[in-house]
Formats: sequence, structure tokens, C-alpha cells
Amino acid sequence: PAAAPAEEEEAKEFSIGIVNFVLGAPYFVAMSDAAEEEGAFYENVTVNTSDAEGDVEKLTSHVEDFVAQGVDGILINAGPIEAAPAALAAAAEAGIPVVMVDRKLEGGEYTSWIGPDNYQIGVQDGQYIVDRLGGEGRMIVIRGGPEDNTIGLARTGGMRSVVDGTNIEVILAPDFGGWGEDGGFTIMEDMLAAYDQIDVVFCENDSMCLGAQRAIEDAGRSNEMFLCGVDGQKEALKAIMDGTNYACTGKNDSDEIGRLGFHRLMAVLAGAIPEKDTTLPSPLITIDNACQFYNPDSLF
Repeated sequence: PAAAPAEEEEAKEFSIGIVNFVLGAPYFVAMSDAAEEEGAFYENVTVNTSDAEGDVEKLTSHVEDFVAQGVDGILINAGPIEAAPAALAAAAEAGIPVVMVDRKLEGGEYTSWIGPDNYQIGVQDGQYIVDRLGGEGRMIVIRGGPEDNTIGLARTGGMRSVVDGTNIEVILAPDFGGWGEDGGFTIMEDMLAAYDQIDVVFCENDSMCLGAQRAIEDAGRSNEMFLCGVDGQKEALKAIMDGTNYACTGKNDSDEIGRLGFHRLMAVLAGAIPEKDTTLPSPLITIDNACQFYNPDSLF
């Protein structure tokens, strides 16, 4: 009889809802899939996922649907949006714990957050650039957008905290790359046409940087400049390992973030009081250490 409560606890079924703002980019797909894969290891855990397809109202509706279904916990992968107060309020009113991964939504209650220090990633890239250029040269910056995107602002802001004050001229590309390879390619084409001398290209993520690299190669100017990105996308790591002009990136591990987010939520459901905010280490990746992080089979 004394063992009965423990047996009941072991047998308890949990349901978890993973709410994704958008699954249109490999980074976010990898994060969601990693969390879902972790859930598969638990026989007593049911995991359901949703894709709001880039619509904040849909994201809120999906949270409300999970609340109505009586899920035990919600994991939110909010992508590029800054806030979804109605979604967080719906979960809070129902007393359902919410763990956010990567993006920390503003203006609402949440249980815990796990993600990178985007400002520090920018600082690391900036220091690499200053050291390599000796504090002199011309830099093109390709931003993801929109103007108030806090992740982009943090990454470029961190980079500029090191670069500003040197003799490196910083030129912000006038348009946004939309965080995609095609956007990076198009913007870089325009910058190559506008400037005869470019020493370095900094992009707020690897996807845009890979597009920019392709435009530079098409223009026959690969030997004139190097590129630095953010995220640790496997194609970027391969380019770094291969000794191309893709010089560095800052690790922002979507797989790790997704898995840790899931386990944080499971710990909460087990009664733990978690750390409110957890910032993960994001090492600088160059040709010296890229092989340690490269996984050709990873989704991202």
C-alpha cells in the first residue's frame, strides 16, 4: 500500500502542446522536431504540435485550443515575433505552465525561457572582424528585419559595440534580407554593384550569409572579402571547414534549445521550480573548431 502513490505518479499521463509561430525555416523546424523527439522517449507523454504559419492570431488560437484540450504544459517557439500577450494570458489564466524557447515574448506571464545571448554572439563576431582586419576596412551589414526585430538588433548591436570606434566603415544595407538565403543574395548583388571595395560582410543569420556568399562568388569577388554570420547552420559550418571566404559564425543551436526546452517543461510538471531565464553558451565557430560542431545529418 505504501508504494501505491509512487505507482500512481509513474503511471500519470501528460500531454504537451508545442506551439510554433512558423515552420517555414529549417532553424525552427529543427527546434520543434528536437522537442517532439524527446517526447517520444516517454511512454506516458503525448506531444502535439501546431504551426501558426506566421500568423499571431493563429498562434494565440492554437494556445487557446491546447488550453481547451486540457494539456499539462505548453512549449512556445515564437520565431521572429516580439509579443503575443493574449496567448500567454490564456495559458496563465488556466494555470498551465509555459516554457518559451529561443524567443522570449514580451508582455506576459511565462514559466521559463531558454535561448541564446544574441548580443554576445554579435560581440564575438565583431571581435573576430576587428582582429582580422586590424581595425580598418569596409563592412556591409545585412539585416533580417523588420526594423524593431530585437534579435537582429541585439546581434548587430553586439557587433557594433566592438567595431564602432575603429576605422572600419560600417554600411547597413538599406533593405532587409528577410532572414532567408534569397534575400541575402539579392541584397548582396546590390551592394556589390554599389561598392568597389568591400572587406567583410556581416549577416544577422547564416541563411542570409550563404546567399550573400553565392552572390559574391557569382561576381568573381570571393578573394576580396570574408563573411561572418550567426546560428551555426550546417551549410555555413561546411563552408567554414572547406576554407572558403565564410570565416565565422556564432553557435545558436536550435536542436539543443528544443530538447532543453522540453526537459525544462517536464521538470516543471514533475514539481520543480525552474530557473526563470536560461542563457545558453554560444561559442564562436571558425575553421579552427568547426569540425567539432558539424553534423551533416542534422536538419539545420
